[in-house]
Amino acid sequence: MAADGPKQLQLSMPLVLDQDLTRQMRLRGESLKLRGGRRQDGEKLLQPAEAMYRLDFVRQQKLQFERWDVVLDKPGKVTITGTSQNWTPDLTNLMTRQLLDPTAIFWRREDSDAMDWNEADALEFGERLADLAKIRKVMYFLLTFAQGLEPADVQASVVFNQL
Repeated sequence: MAADGPKQLQLSMPLVLDQDLTRQMRLRGESLKLRGGRRQDGEKLLQPAEAMYRLDFVRQQKLQFERWDVVLDKPGKVTITGTSQNWTPDLTNLMTRQLLDPTAIFWRREDSDAMDWNEADALEFGERLADLAKIRKVMYFLLTFAQGLEPADVQASVVFNQL
């Protein structure tokens, strides 16, 4: 037996950003327009090129960030921003001040099939998510699409190792 003890098994855990809450968020904006209401101070209402996704951390203990898996089906750019907000049924408490830094930005150029990303920020963001997963069971992500991308053109997941 080695002096440092047996090695711990690492399980790869991809968590897919697929629980789309965009419709619920857009209903909030429509409701305000119909009632002639105003958004709350600091409240984030979705713009046309934005979508909101939920991610459940089913296993919370000792997660280690491994990588982002993002695929863009066509050229364009997507920015993934985490939010520290807690769930309310209509997400009215999503506040701009609760959006986390850094963001992860992924893009594909018109003349290339290769993906590019802001590697340092994406790594820092992933490591921060691993820390937040210790105390949160759910996180929310704001995806902002640019340069012709739409939600159907993007598949995104964050991969952790469970130690």
